[in-house]
Amino acid sequence: MKKRLVLLGAPGSGKGTQAELITRQFGIPVTSPGAILRREKDLGTPLGTETSEIIQRGGLVPDAAIVKLIEDWLRLHGAHGFVFDGFPRTVPQAESLAAILTRHRTPLDLAIWLEVSEETVRDRISGRLQCRSCGFVTSVAAGNFSERAVCPYCEGPLVRRNDDDLKVLQNRLKEYHAKTEPLAEFYQNISVLHRIDGNRDRESVFGDISRLIESK
Repeated sequence: MKKRLVLLGAPGSGKGTQAELITRQFGIPVTSPGAILRREKDLGTPLGTETSEIIQRGGLVPDAAIVKLIEDWLRLHGAHGFVFDGFPRTVPQAESLAAILTRHRTPLDLAIWLEVSEETVRDRISGRLQCRSCGFVTSVAAGNFSERAVCPYCEGPLVRRNDDDLKVLQNRLKEYHAKTEPLAEFYQNISVLHRIDGNRDRESVFGDISRLIESK
């Protein structure tokens, strides 16, 4: 299934979880700027070191760096569609993505916005765990990880992300309101925006997303 979609929403809205479910159900390749940058950090590249410091402060990585990484990923993996988890995060990023897709004559099918309350965000962030190896996202409440915090898919270690600190979260939310929320109007104007209540359990949210994908 060659679908091209972006998952948008606040930190902790469930983008990573839903992206994982989409790729498992529909076989659409998924990535995120965070996943790409964490790989750069693990490889010890200058870009990985520089951007890691920005992320730990709760800031946003410069658009030019993110767009370059995304374009490189599309060139290698985008032939069968894509799910972008948390990209674009700014209107300039969205404009750059639109230009890339226009050059390849592959228009965006869906921009799915997961709407959540700040209370939901704080609850989820405080208990979030992520696999250091494959990027799988879960929570302390989702399973018994007290004795052996390992990924159920690749057995990599499940860890708290540095940018999930609640103080850092305040900066991330400010960035989100200022720079990401304007994307709603951008995608509304090109008739691909669909809003979904992300406060519900992941199965209910995924049911709505699945119906959207299947209807396109």
